[in-house]
Amino acid sequence: MEERVALIQSGHASELIWLLEHPPLYTAGTSAKASGLLEHDRFPVHTTGRGGQHTYHGPGQLIAYVMLDLKSRATQNTPDLRHFVYCLEQWLINSLHQLGINGERREGRVGIWVKTANGEAKIAALGIRVRKWITYHGVALNIAPDLEHFSGIVPCGIKEHGVTSLAALGVDIHKDEVITILKKQFSLLFG
Repeated sequence: MEERVALIQSGHASELIWLLEHPPLYTAGTSAKASGLLEHDRFPVHTTGRGGQHTYHGPGQLIAYVMLDLKSRATQNTPDLRHFVYCLEQWLINSLHQLGINGERREGRVGIWVKTANGEAKIAALGIRVRKWITYHGVALNIAPDLEHFSGIVPCGIKEHGVTSLAALGVDIHKDEVITILKKQFSLLFG
């Protein structure tokens, strides 16, 4: 990913989005605290350059690594990182809306949240990095992961709320259908 970012920055490659699933693992972002990793030997732990704390990635969770040139997308010649993050969130919210799910932002909490019978839960996470106005890392949307795997960490450093998925909310959908929705919604927001 970092090689692609360097190529985009130098003008030798175009913007790119990778959509994929990881094997079960935990990642530690640049703000991760040792206390956020509750089970050290459960899954491999990878330190990453993205923002945020600990998160889980694994089968049933769709990851979108988004490598965009914010300078070429700037309005009034000013790249806008906050607008980019807002658009990533809106991308997820719009995609969830197509599935009948009301995803929402929450002040002071990163990610996309939904209301469940047990309170609010995170359905999608964001963790990005920007180097010379080229974005990388991205978002994770829980389609049907084993939610128990999140119990080995304090997801994104938030203890007060749970984690959920489309499957847990009663949406039975194949990953390829979710990808189709994400692609369409991305095009509408980012061109």
